[in-house]
This record gives sequence, C-alpha cells and structure tokens, in this order.
Amino acid sequence: MKTLITICARGGSKGIPGKNIKTIAGKPLMAYTVDCARKVQQAIGADIIVSTDSEEILAVAASLGLETPYRRPAELANDTCGKLDAIDHAWRWAEDHFGCRYDYVLDLDCTAPLRTLEDVLEGFKLLEADPKALDLFSVSPAGRNPYFNMVEQKESGYFDLVCDGSAFTSRQSAPKVYDMNASYYIYRRKFFEEGRRDPNTPLSLVYVMPHRCFDLDEPADFDYLEYLLENGKLGFAL
Repeated sequence: MKTLITICARGGSKGIPGKNIKTIAGKPLMAYTVDCARKVQQAIGADIIVSTDSEEILAVAASLGLETPYRRPAELANDTCGKLDAIDHAWRWAEDHFGCRYDYVLDLDCTAPLRTLEDVLEGFKLLEADPKALDLFSVSPAGRNPYFNMVEQKESGYFDLVCDGSAFTSRQSAPKVYDMNASYYIYRRKFFEEGRRDPNTPLSLVYVMPHRCFDLDEPADFDYLEYLLENGKLGFAL
C-alpha cells in the first residue's frame, strides 16, 4: 500500500496562540507527531508532508528533520476552510510532486499526540480487512451517553435525552458510544475521489484506543499533559 502522511498545522490559533509549536515537556508539541510519523514511515514506507501556512512552523519541522517543499495556499488556511479541503489539496499536490499514486492518506493531528505506532498500524489492519470501508478514525470510550445521560433542549423548550424515547435504564445496557479523539484518520483514495468532506460516512470504521488520549484545546490541557509526561504517569510509551 502506498501512503501519504499529512501533518496539518495552521499558524493561526485563537484559543492557544502558537499551540502547534508550543513547548511541552521540553520539546515542541508537533515533535510528538513528527516522531510518530517517522515511525510509521519506517514501518510502511510512507511519504510525509507538513501542511501549513506558517514559515515558523516549517522552520520548526525542519529543525526536527522534516523538511517539505509544500506550502498550504492562503485560501485553505483560514478559519472557515475545512481541514479535509486542505488534506485533499495536499495529497493531489503530493501525487504530482512525488510522481506516485496513493492508496491511503494518514492524517496525524498535532494537538492530539497521544498515539503509538501500534495504534496506527492496527488501524491500517482494520481498514485493509474491510475493502468497502472508506475511512477509519481513532476514538475513545465516551464518558457520557446520549441514550442514557446526555440531554438537549427540545422544540418545547424543555430538556430531554438527546436520543429521546430511549428505554435504557442503565449505562451498561445502552448502546456503546465513543468520542472522536482527533488523533489520527486514515482515508482511502476513494474517499477523496468521491469528494467527501466529512470523516463520518456510512462506511466508516473506528479504532478504539486502549489508552488515554485527548485533544489539546485549552491551556489547562497542556498543563495536564505536561504533568503526565514529566512525571511518568502517561501509562504507556509514545
């Protein structure tokens, strides 16, 4: 299988300025994703490109030994552009640049770095075993369940279960649900050829991570992850 690995890292971030290259436990955040990408590259022979509009991010990537001639167009680097539009542009550019045809695109998210090589390889195994599936993404067991203990405001103005009409009386009896943890996505070529722009399709698979994984959205998330890393409390090796 021929795979392109994309590392998407926009320069603009309103919640946490410069979050993709913010230092955490002694190295830039994106270094954890670059490390994983290198391991995957060695395991399956993939190409890697960084998709960014930021020269500063490109410089950090180069300092980590990952230089790429690709530059994300400005129109694909604003707050309204979807990430899949950027990935679609990147893989088409990469095919022209490297002169090859990719079977898969693996997207590794810098702000959800708690993944291992084994996580990614197991995801590939699941996707390859189901030729009808269009994509696969990593998930974690959800702490709340829309069939049991998640509510929303209804048209009446009153609140009820998100999945109302549920007859489930315990969390254990309700259908299993998962959080998309944003750590990695694997797309089959056909996904982009069909013009899809949502990873959730009728033909999607998931890989349930057997360890802690979360997205870094708030400053406190960085503090928490740094504490785990510096005190050896992550529970697994990156």
